[in-house]
Amino acid sequence: MNTQEYISSGILEAYILGTATQEESGILECVMSHNAQVREAFEETQKILEDLATAQAVKPADELKDKIWLKISQTEKEVIPLSVDNQQTKTIPLPAELHIESDATSKSLWSKLSVAASVLLVISLGANLFWMTKSSEKDDQIIAMRNQQNDTDKKIKNINDKLGLITNPDLQKIVLAGVETHPDSKAVVFWDKTNTKVYLNVQNLPDAPSGKQYQLWAIADGKPVSAGMYTKDKDTRIALSEIPKAQAFAITLEQEGGSAAPTMENMYVMGTVL
Repeated sequence: MNTQEYISSGILEAYILGTATQEESGILECVMSHNAQVREAFEETQKILEDLATAQAVKPADELKDKIWLKISQTEKEVIPLSVDNQQTKTIPLPAELHIESDATSKSLWSKLSVAASVLLVISLGANLFWMTKSSEKDDQIIAMRNQQNDTDKKIKNINDKLGLITNPDLQKIVLAGVETHPDSKAVVFWDKTNTKVYLNVQNLPDAPSGKQYQLWAIADGKPVSAGMYTKDKDTRIALSEIPKAQAFAITLEQEGGSAAPTMENMYVMGTVL
């Protein structure tokens, strides 16, 4: 089994997820200490799985903490049963606020009931307004949750696409490191030798200025050949071009739409095909 077959065997994912056996884990750790390509693939797979976990994470509601503490602080009301002694039932007087004097006039009673009805009407109207507002808020929350879910689905699909590229044994991975003027820049080219398609995964490139665009180049027999224009929506999901042969790849910053020849002073990354 060669290095690429070992990487695509699933051992990296099993090790990261904790499903690999002790023997498999020991072998992988030994291989990573002696094989830089396997170690790089492990680090990239680990980052992809971390991104996947982050994309699927669900943030708890802001009010959840308050509800939990309120529930904990609440005490249950004790109910004390009435006892019967010598078959005589003890009566419990009504609370003062609910007691109605027997000699109250009918007019006073109706006055109190009228006030109570008015209060109930106001409460009812307020409750209706409250629930209508809550319903509208819930509709907005549902829309926001759906939009968030759509964004999450896109992130997960992008992550799965990247993971599929890494584990595909037919794809060759070429790491493009930053040149002297842009040492922190980095990108990865995935080159499918079966159909000559080239995919690009930009890991660290500054945002292109207005009117500018990054262009990928394949160096074949010492001559640069355009390998396509990079945009974020094409990152690893869409092949930029088909390149039958190349000894190296590079990325330069060009005018939007591309250039017939690379601007060497605007080169950001470059990597050779091993």
